[in-house]
Amino acid sequence: MSPGKQALECEAAAPMAAGARLEAMRRGVRLSRLAVWTVIAAGPIALAVAINSTPTTVEAATPSKPTAVRTAAVAADPAGYAQLFVHAWLRSSADDASSAQARLAQSMAPDVELPDPAADAGAGAQSTPESVTAVRSAQRADGAWSVTVAAQYSDGAVRYFAVPVAADRAGASFAVTGAPGVVAGPVRAEVAKSSYGVSVPEGDLSAAVGEFLAAYLTGAGEVDRYLAPGVSVSPVSPAPYTAVTVQQVSAVEEAAAAEQVPADGTKVRVLAQVEARDPGGRWPLGYELALTARSGRWEVAALESGTGLDGGAR
Repeated sequence: MSPGKQALECEAAAPMAAGARLEAMRRGVRLSRLAVWTVIAAGPIALAVAINSTPTTVEAATPSKPTAVRTAAVAADPAGYAQLFVHAWLRSSADDASSAQARLAQSMAPDVELPDPAADAGAGAQSTPESVTAVRSAQRADGAWSVTVAAQYSDGAVRYFAVPVAADRAGASFAVTGAPGVVAGPVRAEVAKSSYGVSVPEGDLSAAVGEFLAAYLTGAGEVDRYLAPGVSVSPVSPAPYTAVTVQQVSAVEEAAAAEQVPADGTKVRVLAQVEARDPGGRWPLGYELALTARSGRWEVAALESGTGLDGGAR
């Protein structure tokens, strides 16, 4: 077919397509009018139904831009790094820079000099500490920290060292930026008055506490028999002690001091001071417990001491 003939056919096809679309639109209008008149003829009820059934076009709401939420990065605490450095630094010597402790200290703080302990140090001289523990961390600026480390010696003396440390936010890198300095230790904090102000006499409650703790710490008897329904507490295993004796029981609520077990459902919180014994000696221990009265006896409802690790209602 020649190009000219093709062009003529295309020009003819365009009006035909437009006419077909126009005829379809007219047919839709006629049908809509016919439906409306049919409904009107059928009565007002049918008209209402027709109006309610007419499809409704709902435009989707334009999604709003997500709000940017900024979370502050938690700076990594370099306490452990400072503790490790002081542990190595106090055990190193400038006379033996090739020792393992000296090389560790120098790798953590290349610009810090090693100590030079005297070989024949007399009484009162600083010796190698038995233990080193980080006791406080303070962030001075972005990435700059001061960590207080306690070194305990065999004679019971304790020295505190302030260590300057640089740290990145991710906790992936640290560096000791200067020599540690000996500082005064933290002072003793003021302690609020204990809420356990009710003295509990010997009786059903103190007996229940003693029997429960004996089962809990010595394995003498089943712990479950002293628990309230729905409570689960696992005993210490292996049992660390051979005997447990209650020394004193104090409570928050006055009901704990009653001579007889109160009504079912009565709840009390107590602090029990006990003495535990093993082949190595005797050990004063303290436990916070919650108890509930039921059927004329006290049952342990929760072991408050160490609840993050063990025990509690289920």
